[in-house]
Amino acid sequence: MHLRVEALILASRHHGEHGAIVRALTAEHGLQAGYVRGGRSTRIRPILQPANRVIGEWRSRTDDQLASLTVELVTSRAPLFAEPLPALALEWVTTLTAAALPEAQPYPRLYAALDGTIGVIEAAPAARGWALALARYELLLLAELGYGLERDMLPPALTSGHAPEWAEILDALALTGDALARSILVDRRAVTLPARARLVDRLKRAVA
Repeated sequence: MHLRVEALILASRHHGEHGAIVRALTAEHGLQAGYVRGGRSTRIRPILQPANRVIGEWRSRTDDQLASLTVELVTSRAPLFAEPLPALALEWVTTLTAAALPEAQPYPRLYAALDGTIGVIEAAPAARGWALALARYELLLLAELGYGLERDMLPPALTSGHAPEWAEILDALALTGDALARSILVDRRAVTLPARARLVDRLKRAVA
């Protein structure tokens, strides 16, 4: 396998003394994992920050082998991780995507939506500007994986074009969160849902 494409970093974990195993989302080739030699170094580690946009190059002798991966930074989201709420939002949306999607299956709509959601978090001055985008991304992910919700179940914040109140946004996040927990994240609740709980708790405190 040889693949060179733009990708969004979803997760990175240490492997061995110097390397890292990285999972990234591409538009046409879906979720791809790879081993980054020197991924724990001070030069490469910042590039592997979740939510960063990179050019990734995967190489392996067979499709069953974990590919070696090299990365070139395109867009860094590191400054957002200095802000508590954006950091929690990026942690959750990348964790969710990495946990929910099967490998190597293309979801171009999800790639575009994730890139857009990260962009909204980056651009909006306050959580009110991106919290609804997060709920809409969760709703799309549910639909793309075959767990779409009936339109008459959705709160107005997810179906209308008006600017919702915070209570409506929190209702939308409660609905999508419950759907994710009972359908997609059943076996991974303990790993993934604490990140979402921290985010929702901070959002509630921010508007209390």
